[in-house]
Amino acid sequence: MRLSDAGGASAPSVFTFLATPRTQPGGVLSGEVRLKGGDVDVAIDRIGLGLGLIASPWPAREGGGHHPTEEFSQVQVSGPVVLRPGEERAIAFRAAVPWGTPISEIGGRHLPGMALGVRTEVAIATDVGRSDLDRVAVWPAPSESRVLQAFARLGCPFKSAVLQASREADAHHGLPFLQKIKFYPPDHHAGAVHEVDVTFVPSSSELVVVLEADQLTSRRTHAERFQMSHEEALHTDWPSEIDRWLVTRPGRGAR
Repeated sequence: MRLSDAGGASAPSVFTFLATPRTQPGGVLSGEVRLKGGDVDVAIDRIGLGLGLIASPWPAREGGGHHPTEEFSQVQVSGPVVLRPGEERAIAFRAAVPWGTPISEIGGRHLPGMALGVRTEVAIATDVGRSDLDRVAVWPAPSESRVLQAFARLGCPFKSAVLQASREADAHHGLPFLQKIKFYPPDHHAGAVHEVDVTFVPSSSELVVVLEADQLTSRRTHAERFQMSHEEALHTDWPSEIDRWLVTRPGRGAR
């Protein structure tokens, strides 16, 4: 990115290097903002970094409420800096990744529509320059990964992932949206269940897992909510829990 309001034929440039282009909810993004001076001194007021969605994959007004802004997390990298002509400077940063950040990759597979990135923002007086978004891959946290692995073990193919407005009760993770990851049901439930959804509502101390099954015959949704620590989630037999939940849904007797 070149700063337009530099007062010289050669404007200062800004480049963001990500040391951690892959991260997870509750993790960190680290790297450097690299500056190179132009022909004249430039007084930079502040440098910030924003994490956001490259394209918002929201269904049209799903569940009501409002849609999030493109950027959902910001951190200040630097305060005032004077960049001399031709000077090269690197400013290191470590930015916390919010626990509610959407997952964009599962098992190395990119989830369609879930593209995330970071944007560098440089403020000079009244002018603010913004870079393009640099892609970031977000993997599930280990506790979330255990749940997602269970769907694979049960034979539930991935269907899609969307964002929807978060309810007041789920706002403790700090973001205005929740991610819903949808799977096709396993073969032995395919005649009765249209799709199976999982929503994670994580925080630093716990993981809430919301399971939903849309039934073919009644068009009703069968839901169950699990709340536990991340450590407990790591040691839960999720394939058994999910299969038990599907077997005991309304309209289906126990085995």
